[in-house]
Amino acid sequence: MSGIAGKVVAITGASSGIGAATATYLAEKGARLVLGARREDRLNAVVDQITAQGGSAVGAVVDVTRRADLKLLTDTAVNRFGRLDVLVSNAGTMAVSPFDELRQDDWDAMVATHITGLLNGIGAALPVFRRQRSGQFVNVASTAAYMVKSPQGVYAATKTAVKVLTEGLRQESGPDLRVTLVSPGFTHTEGIGKGASPEAAAALVRQRDEIAMPPSAVASAIGFAIEQPIGVDVSEVVVRPTAQA
Repeated sequence: MSGIAGKVVAITGASSGIGAATATYLAEKGARLVLGARREDRLNAVVDQITAQGGSAVGAVVDVTRRADLKLLTDTAVNRFGRLDVLVSNAGTMAVSPFDELRQDDWDAMVATHITGLLNGIGAALPVFRRQRSGQFVNVASTAAYMVKSPQGVYAATKTAVKVLTEGLRQESGPDLRVTLVSPGFTHTEGIGKGASPEAAAALVRQRDEIAMPPSAVASAIGFAIEQPIGVDVSEVVVRPTAQA
């Protein structure tokens, strides 16, 4: 199946920001959506908005650090729509801080969300894709995977891991599957600076407000990768504001 219309797409981190924008964009193109996020009220609001506009979407409360939750997401897609065509692994946290602050709980959260969460998604979706002999992983990383800036060392390390894991998965995927890495630069989302140390949060929010691009820019990049014809794999997309170094 090429294009977007009719495809069943599961998205993590879908209650706001890039995830919500991607859900809206794909719904307008005719995708059938299974949306996962931790915040049930925000998730329901996205689902309700899409369905009110004639789109097709269902929600599932998902914490990507839990294997069972990702299995619930993929099972919901198969049980509701009969298949799963795309998994967009987008859930993230940006609780950055200098190493000297020793905010190890925040380090653990970034590792659990970006690395373990990604692997949980692969573990849930790969068997489905293999049975279908078709499917696509779209993994959301960051420009931090290409350039490390203080105080984003741990965040950059986890996003670099996303990049490496995605390439490894692509090499093993074979001719039936597609694997795409999308790495956004500064994007205007509520998650920028959230949970970061006060100084780091202030700097990130200031930079976001000065140069950030809208989440819709990332959504359209994800849509571009999904809509390609059968046999065409967009392996990597980096999308950033022109003002970002």
